[in-house]
Amino acid sequence: MTIKAKPVLKDRFWIVEDNGEKIGTMSLNEDRYMFASPIETCFFDNKRQIKKKFTQFIWGDEETKPITEEKYLVQGYPTSVKPYNEMYDVKRKLPLFTKSEKSKSLYCAGYYVIRFDKGWVKSFCPKLITIERYETHGPYKTELEMRQELSRVNK
Repeated sequence: MTIKAKPVLKDRFWIVEDNGEKIGTMSLNEDRYMFASPIETCFFDNKRQIKKKFTQFIWGDEETKPITEEKYLVQGYPTSVKPYNEMYDVKRKLPLFTKSEKSKSLYCAGYYVIRFDKGWVKSFCPKLITIERYETHGPYKTELEMRQELSRVNK
């Protein structure tokens, strides 16, 4: 029994289905969720309470997110693809890799903030040539560290 909430109005109203068959609606009014069906009407303070009542509950926007995102590491820094030809640039302190065995394009593992003409932006595993051409800060092992640095340089 998988219960799925398909969004009708973003973050406001959902059609609730059980294995593809409509069983009710879910709405968010102020700070409370209301589930309404021909059998019952329930109120919930948060999504955790909803998942407690309906154990196999899936929000429609959760489907687009990968369930398990496989992480790879190069010198302790994350990548989203399987790295080949791993190396470490000692001079610049950069963990480098290629995306295939025969590739000549080098990528830098980890999170970075890069200063382009329009300002600072966040980047995950940028190309080495980008790091060489622009002012950068990184690598960072977590997205949180990178976001903290981004807010610091934007002040």
